[in-house]
Amino acid sequence: MMSIRQRKGVRAADPSGDDAAQQEDGAPEPKLPSERHTSRRLWKILSFTVGGAVALCAGLLTSVYLATLHENDLWFSNIKEVEREISFRTECGLYYSYYKQMLQAPSLAHGFRGLMYDNKTESMRTINLLQRMNIYQEVFLSVLYRVLPIQKYLEPVYFYIYTLFGLQAVYVAALYATSWLLSGTWLAGLLAAFWYVTNRTDTTRVEFTIPLRENWALPFFAVQVAAITYFLRPNLRPVSERSCCPRTRPRGSLSLRTGVTEVFSPQRLTLLAIFTSTFVFSLTWQFNQFTMLVQALGLFALDSLDMLPAAKATWLYSIQVTALLLVCALQFFNSMILGSLLISFNLSVLIARKLQKNLKTGNFLHRLGKLLLHLLVVLCLTLFLNNMIKKTLNLKSDEHIFKFLKAKFGFGATRDFDANLYLCEEAFGLLPWDTFGRLSDTLLLHAYVLVLGVTATMALAAALHHLSDSPTQGHTGRCAVSLGPDTAYNLTHTVAFGALALSTMRMKYLWTPHVCVFAASGLCSPEVWGSILKVARLHTPARVCVVRHAVPLLTLLCLGCKFWPGVMDELSELREFYDPDTVELMHWINSNTPRTAVFAGSMQLLAGVKLCTGRTLTNHPHYEDSGLRARTRAVYQVYARRPPEEVHALLRALGADFVILEDSICFERRHRRGCRLRDLLDVANGHMMDGPGENEAGLQPAGHPRFCEEIRRGLPAYTALFTRVFQNKTFHVYRLQKHVAGPPAPSPSGQAR
Repeated sequence: MMSIRQRKGVRAADPSGDDAAQQEDGAPEPKLPSERHTSRRLWKILSFTVGGAVALCAGLLTSVYLATLHENDLWFSNIKEVEREISFRTECGLYYSYYKQMLQAPSLAHGFRGLMYDNKTESMRTINLLQRMNIYQEVFLSVLYRVLPIQKYLEPVYFYIYTLFGLQAVYVAALYATSWLLSGTWLAGLLAAFWYVTNRTDTTRVEFTIPLRENWALPFFAVQVAAITYFLRPNLRPVSERSCCPRTRPRGSLSLRTGVTEVFSPQRLTLLAIFTSTFVFSLTWQFNQFTMLVQALGLFALDSLDMLPAAKATWLYSIQVTALLLVCALQFFNSMILGSLLISFNLSVLIARKLQKNLKTGNFLHRLGKLLLHLLVVLCLTLFLNNMIKKTLNLKSDEHIFKFLKAKFGFGATRDFDANLYLCEEAFGLLPWDTFGRLSDTLLLHAYVLVLGVTATMALAAALHHLSDSPTQGHTGRCAVSLGPDTAYNLTHTVAFGALALSTMRMKYLWTPHVCVFAASGLCSPEVWGSILKVARLHTPARVCVVRHAVPLLTLLCLGCKFWPGVMDELSELREFYDPDTVELMHWINSNTPRTAVFAGSMQLLAGVKLCTGRTLTNHPHYEDSGLRARTRAVYQVYARRPPEEVHALLRALGADFVILEDSICFERRHRRGCRLRDLLDVANGHMMDGPGENEAGLQPAGHPRFCEEIRRGLPAYTALFTRVFQNKTFHVYRLQKHVAGPPAPSPSGQAR
């Protein structure tokens, strides 16, 4: 009798074959795929929960730590209100004054009207502050404070500073998230947060410059970088690709559910996060366009080398332009935004891409030639569009920045006062070498150099492979090294902003926080350690796993043992704000001058005068306006060698009733010869500088003594025009005589108008 049996070749397909035999032999039953999937999912949920909790704790602890340092340094809770306001020095006081102004207004409508038609920030001019300055955050906070029932429990100043310290929690959490996304483990995020705190001197200055625009903006910039990192993950497809190939689905109720899922898909939510963070970042800082230009240049480099999906790059270019145009609309079509290089560059990239559709085809030499041509086309288009926009709008707001850059990078010396004012500030000089010493003390620099070297090598290999391997000719081979778009983006980010920080010290606060992120993620990265162990011929998956967790844990342990005692000492050190001369000056102004009085003086001091007294100013520290820069040069002639009649005419032309002279400027010793304010004025006026040393060719001896020195002698030529009404160890206040016959007011350069 014939029987049928199963073939031996397909025995594995029998669900009761080998498994049954194993059960009979007493061997352990393997887990089903569904069980493995469930356990893996539970592990991911547990890891995400623990990692998220650690991120929240790290952010909150950093916020409390910085707020405590601020309190300990100033004894902020105990000093008088005027002392608190004076502690917001330079432009910080100017920005906070608008928050105070909104709270003191009879109603929100009056407050908005006062900002839109302001005639106290610049004398004899009515300006729209919402157009000229990035103060929407002060407006938003003042509205919140007036609406929320917290007036009885929290003073306005505390609501303001606690908000900014709270943003530091967002900042640290965003850095944490970026490290986690790049490395795959939240241990990297913890290490990044720890490095951010231990390198506080070089990563933030929020505890002593609270209202500064960067302290509002940089937390949102960090959120944007984290969102872009997630968006560029290889397994996250752009929305355009998903919409091109819709899945076949049955009709009925499932279509509605699928539509809702598409609306709230990770891709769309990520794009929304990128747009929102980009928009808020741009709205809160006037230098947003220059920061995002550096970011756009990095994206352009990756896009050109085919290391970034073209569709995702297009989304990012478009988001930058859209966010900036929306900010422009909110700032009443601020011409400086419309004339920014960022808008011109991004539009040029999109246009050039349409003109050169076959950029990524051909052999290595052909692709390299096309790449260079593409770069030239984008550069020419950018310059053409930017010049056309600036000529159309007659834009001169940012010309001082380009003068500064031209002189800084050695394209000719300049006598321009504004450019030299930036060149002589330490914050705009090269990054000091002691910065690297501090970063080395925390082991951050060592880890950063290691990770940067390995990742840059991987990126170079991947870039050469992409240039050599044409998609139209078929892939000639597989690259031995793979680098994800998210890692490649963060590499270009740290390199670009590192170059910016090296050239301009103030820009280090854009770079050093990302150094913490990049170094921490690299120490926990399986790709980095895999490459290192392969070179050492020690590579196994188990060793990679051990090393990528052991090294950051040991680093955290080492840093904790080394810096914990110092942190405790720092938290126990108590100091107190002390500036009696400035306090005395503000009290005198409030008690002895009319509310309508107009004051002239240095930009930094006048910001405090505006905040503490509400008096009208001739000039202020917000330097992004050509008319204001001319006003400042005119006021600063009190420290130049000009006759009293000319100085009086210049100040009266601006409506000044009082002028404040500062000994720290008139007899300045902080800067070297050639960088003192009086030297900059002398050179701009064509006069030879004080003291021993050489002078530039073409400078002539001044025909008059220095005004700020000579007025102290009380000579008749000066007392006829200026009457001293207040003095202390630091300040001298003079009242200007109003009705004086004389020649028309001269220009700041010394020539009559």
